[in-house]
Amino acid sequence: MAKPKLLLVDDDPLISETLGFVLAEDFEVATAQTRDEARACVAKSARAFAVALIDLGLPPQPHTAEEGFALVRELMANDSNLKILILSGQSDKRNIQHAMTLGAVDFIPKPCDPGLLKTRLEHQLLLREVEEDPVPRGQVSELIGNSQAMADLAVHIRQYADSPFSVLIEGESGCGKELIAKQLHEQGVRTGAPYYVINCAAFTKELLEAQLFGHAKGAFTGANKDHSGFFEAVGEGTLFMDEVGELPLELQAKLLRVLESGEFYRLGETKPRMSQARIVAATNKNMRREVAENRFRQDLYHRLGILTLRVPPLRERDDDRNQLLAHFQDQLSGTVPSFSLGKEAKALWQGYRFPGNIRELRNLVIRLGTKYPNAEISAEQLMGEIEPDDYGSDESQGAGFDPSADLLSGDFDLDSQLRAFEKQYIEAAIAQSGGNFSKVAKLLNMNRTTLYSRMERLGLKD
Repeated sequence: MAKPKLLLVDDDPLISETLGFVLAEDFEVATAQTRDEARACVAKSARAFAVALIDLGLPPQPHTAEEGFALVRELMANDSNLKILILSGQSDKRNIQHAMTLGAVDFIPKPCDPGLLKTRLEHQLLLREVEEDPVPRGQVSELIGNSQAMADLAVHIRQYADSPFSVLIEGESGCGKELIAKQLHEQGVRTGAPYYVINCAAFTKELLEAQLFGHAKGAFTGANKDHSGFFEAVGEGTLFMDEVGELPLELQAKLLRVLESGEFYRLGETKPRMSQARIVAATNKNMRREVAENRFRQDLYHRLGILTLRVPPLRERDDDRNQLLAHFQDQLSGTVPSFSLGKEAKALWQGYRFPGNIRELRNLVIRLGTKYPNAEISAEQLMGEIEPDDYGSDESQGAGFDPSADLLSGDFDLDSQLRAFEKQYIEAAIAQSGGNFSKVAKLLNMNRTTLYSRMERLGLKD
């Protein structure tokens, strides 16, 4: 059986060589010193990496954490199943919290004990195995949550499931777009046909083209035999194109041709082939902005988005966070100990905006259960694991906040937008005050009676 693949990113050759030697017994280790080198390792790898060890201080800014944070974002966008552990000397509380919000599952300060590092890596591999196939074969995956936003989304999924037209799924990182794509496939007439996933951000342009369209023998160096691409191999099934906003401009015209006529060419061939696949695409970008700035073809955007689905961020899903907490505790029950939330921690949990969405919530369940097994979590303990100062950042607002584009969308509602902002500020105040409503009222500069009235109107009852 092949060893799991590990990506080690550190600009100190001594650390890379030492850890590479120590971990080689249990892992197939690939090393990189920069963010660009790490992306190249992932792009050229024929097999997915299971875990990654990343230093935050990387060139060209080794004295800050920005390069490391950027790499975490890119790796999570490329593969949401990748378990990223931070191994860094930049271990202040803010860096730890922000790394976890972005999707990292563990933070190990330097210097570290090799035995402890191996134990932490093995634990994450075990969790990955538990999470990789949570739905028994033949059983339809489940949408978790009873909020109105999820009820509306479920209705649209049922309406679109049998349609032959392409669907564009829009939503922030970590909110579950791939699960929605799988639902479209499983609830429709194509459920018995293949379901393939390709991440458009994971490959170089040349490799992505070969993966999508296939190639003939000799089409390029290393093409030793004919190879069918995803459009051909998926047959009449569903091809899910994740991160479609990253599709290179040169390939966008070819994708448009497939969507309009079904016709495509293998690399190195002149004979046209026909695709019968249904295309489901997803993005966390503001595609109107991408079109306006000439990074995405307008005709392709309209063709992909004949049917569109917006996956709501977790902060718009009312009490779904509690159902998701119970769901992940149940799913991981054989691997991660359970825990409960104390009264003040519950208020903090309710008020937190979860900028990393469901992915962040799942990782939080793992960390809390591992650090505080079978315990009641206090507000102080919970505060130590979340990022309460991140409200209002670009990431928490979602990709591409653009008032002009919203107004042109045709379904803008100012009252709804103002209600959403009001709710976000109250939730932020609850989180920052640890659930103390006298402090909440003071932060918002209103009396408690007004606060309670607004919370009731917004569905934020204590």
